[in-house]
Amino acid sequence: MKRILVTGGAGFIGSAFVRYLLRTYPDVHVVNYDKMTYAGNLDNVKECPPDRHTFVRGDIADATALGAAMEGCDAVVNFAAETHVDRSIMGATEFLRTNVDGVYNIMEAAKRLGTARVLLVSTDEVYGSIDTGSFKETDPINPRNPYSAAKAGGELLGRSYFTTFGVPVIITRGSNTYGPYQYPEKVLPLFATNAIDGQPLPLYEGGEHNVRDWLYVDDHCRGIDLALREGRPGEVYNVAGGNERENIELTRRILELTGRDESLIRFVPDRPGHDRRYSIDASKLRALGWCPRMDWDEGMALTIRWYQENEWWWRKIKTGEYLEYYKRQYAALSAITE
Repeated sequence: MKRILVTGGAGFIGSAFVRYLLRTYPDVHVVNYDKMTYAGNLDNVKECPPDRHTFVRGDIADATALGAAMEGCDAVVNFAAETHVDRSIMGATEFLRTNVDGVYNIMEAAKRLGTARVLLVSTDEVYGSIDTGSFKETDPINPRNPYSAAKAGGELLGRSYFTTFGVPVIITRGSNTYGPYQYPEKVLPLFATNAIDGQPLPLYEGGEHNVRDWLYVDDHCRGIDLALREGRPGEVYNVAGGNERENIELTRRILELTGRDESLIRFVPDRPGHDRRYSIDASKLRALGWCPRMDWDEGMALTIRWYQENEWWWRKIKTGEYLEYYKRQYAALSAITE
């Protein structure tokens, strides 16, 4: 795999994967294809060597532009997606356009071009909530919000192209991912940057004891890369962090690391259909030789320190469109604080 197309390569996990490929494989050239929506940021890849990193601004929903970018690429790794559950509840149109229609365009182009490998990056949320135990890849999916339903739709479409046309599709389902460069609408960077500024942390009331499994972004990238290279086409691979934490525990850890106290916590109305617990079993990927390396406490400390030391990156983000979204999403918080 000498030339790899990474869609959504200016986003959080996508840009981390681009950086991972370029530092791990000296002979790889990455074509970074990104629509540059609100969450795309070229600061995430500004240090990538220009002789091995080509940026193309484009939408995976644009079949012609996508097909042109895929020409000559040995593999495609698809990170391009609308990803935020709260935004999908506000309106799901863009989620369907990118997460389903966009995947269809990737499949059609891969079929036409004979692309050697196509990996679709998905999420543990397609399984739905689980009270005890952990989901395996053979368990049925049960998405419970528009975001996860759209991701599940893209997955099923991809697998149908493997069965019907032999397109070599591999799917990974990752748990909650954290680390540097994450857009601050997600809970960890939102709470971290708010805490740094001494601003309220809007914690969902009723969801404070919901459980998420946390996976450091570099570990996630290694898992995706291994599945891409060693995984079997037509198969699904879970990528799990093994760090299950209640949302209130995550919140308290962020406050501790930023030197703040719990007076900053503000409870806001819970979101509709809030899944109680996500948990996935990564034994299948571990059998290929992968395991997470980052310790939870170390990863959290590294991540919070990064946001403390890189205000230049996130301060300019938390204005404009972001601020308007924040006011809509947390209207109850505004009522509390005003």
